[in-house]
Amino acid sequence: MRVGLIAGNGRFPFLVLDAARNLGHDVTVVAIREEADKGLQAAAAGPPPAAFHWVSLGQLGRCIELLTAAGISRAVMAGQVKHTKLFSGVMPDRTLLSVLGRLATRNTDALISAVADVLSERGIELVDSTSFLQPLMARRGTLTRRGPSDGERADLEFGYRMADAIAGLDIGQTVVVKDRAVVAVEAMEGTDAVIDRAARLAGPGICVIKVAKPGQDMRFDVPVVGVPTIRALREARAAVLSIDAERTLVIDGDDVFAAADEAGLAVVGRAPDTGS
Repeated sequence: MRVGLIAGNGRFPFLVLDAARNLGHDVTVVAIREEADKGLQAAAAGPPPAAFHWVSLGQLGRCIELLTAAGISRAVMAGQVKHTKLFSGVMPDRTLLSVLGRLATRNTDALISAVADVLSERGIELVDSTSFLQPLMARRGTLTRRGPSDGERADLEFGYRMADAIAGLDIGQTVVVKDRAVVAVEAMEGTDAVIDRAARLAGPGICVIKVAKPGQDMRFDVPVVGVPTIRALREARAAVLSIDAERTLVIDGDDVFAAADEAGLAVVGRAPDTGS
């Protein structure tokens, strides 16, 4: 099968590229110049080689042209585009301008969903971004040697209600709580930045809750954690990280939980059906 990969930043695109090629798919990579790692081009060189193209943020029409010319009918969007860049400094082409004209609100979900609609209209189906990476999806239950204490569990139960509400409003995916009080809420700055801010506000012992949106569209903006997340938590002297099982990509696999064990952190996977 021919597969298109629209690549943003981080390791996510590398993992999708490797997994798709290992399954025998012919991959065409369209990488966002302002976001994707420059090493992705070398990785695409193979073996087996994948077709590779750079486009600038805002060149949606060029992206579609490249995928169509390669005979692509299914594509994966992998890797973050910083939310702040989506709404500032972008020179939209005519195709993206048509997308922006459709939007009632200019939040990230609305924008990327509209892009997916345009791709579909041009014969390119945007598929689940984790479809090749199911072994890296978070499991349910306690994922580290240490589980949360009774007090930390109380913080999590308090925080889940807040995190789900914020995610449902498409404000952010992460809420930080301590002693049953909300310390910080993620907006456009990203998870690591909100962890740092919460640590400065509340000191050690914070509980970090990263959730999927209610009805999360798994084609884009899927929650992702990795070893750098654990590093940020360790520097913040955080106590607990909660992620949503089966809807969060653990980008570095079991190395994430090994790093958490070394840091004395508790990591839990919240079951999607029970909310705990």
